[in-house]
Amino acid sequence: MRVSMRALVVFGAVMIPALAIAQGAPPAKAPAQKDYRTGYSRLARLPDWHGVWAPDWSTLFPRGAQRERPAGPQFTPAAAKKVADYRAGQAEGKNTQTDAANCVPPGMPSIMRMPYPIEFLFSPERVTIITETESQVRRIYTDGRPLPGDPDPSFNGSSVGHWEGNVLAVETIALNPRNSLTPGINATEQTRIVERFHEDKPGTIIVDTTIIDPTLFAQPYTTKQAYVRKPDWEIREYVCQENNRDAADQFGRPSMDIH
Repeated sequence: MRVSMRALVVFGAVMIPALAIAQGAPPAKAPAQKDYRTGYSRLARLPDWHGVWAPDWSTLFPRGAQRERPAGPQFTPAAAKKVADYRAGQAEGKNTQTDAANCVPPGMPSIMRMPYPIEFLFSPERVTIITETESQVRRIYTDGRPLPGDPDPSFNGSSVGHWEGNVLAVETIALNPRNSLTPGINATEQTRIVERFHEDKPGTIIVDTTIIDPTLFAQPYTTKQAYVRKPDWEIREYVCQENNRDAADQFGRPSMDIH
């Protein structure tokens, strides 16, 4: 039987790697991992946001005529109907608390508007925000990656960011549909949140937050939150379940029970 030269070449190409494996040849090298230690020197160029920051309660809960009250969102007709139903339920005395009443994490954007402090940790190609609320952690990747194409929804979502001078610009998608965006309105697959962090003056960080969702808002909805540096504070452990006083009804909805 005649064997063509081409067949021998193909046979050899298959057999040589197989023989190498059988004889204990070392496997191909894995891609080299990044050495993040070399990136720490670049962190000195970033603004100094170390320590604990407490929310400015005047921006969380504006009171009195002298306080500037932000304009409310402009809803689509479908979302406006949801809000009207929600408010009607409140008027009837129904318990319309969010899932956070039963120790479910508030998620984005509520996690950034809770009356508890936060802490920034800078590391190469990432900014980590630790929130005292529920002992939650947000990871904002600043390594140039795009937003994930098919992410799994989560309470804090998937966040990528970049630095524009001393401004941290962040975009977040893939929010859990249980997340409350505004009273009576929850996140959808189309919800996108854009944040811009900057130090307005020494010791004060401003966060401009814009929520974009064409199914809910007739135009992007923007809010502003201020944080004040607290040099002597430390983040404390927050375990909601230890002090949880709310029960759930047969449908899993929060139901007040303080007995």
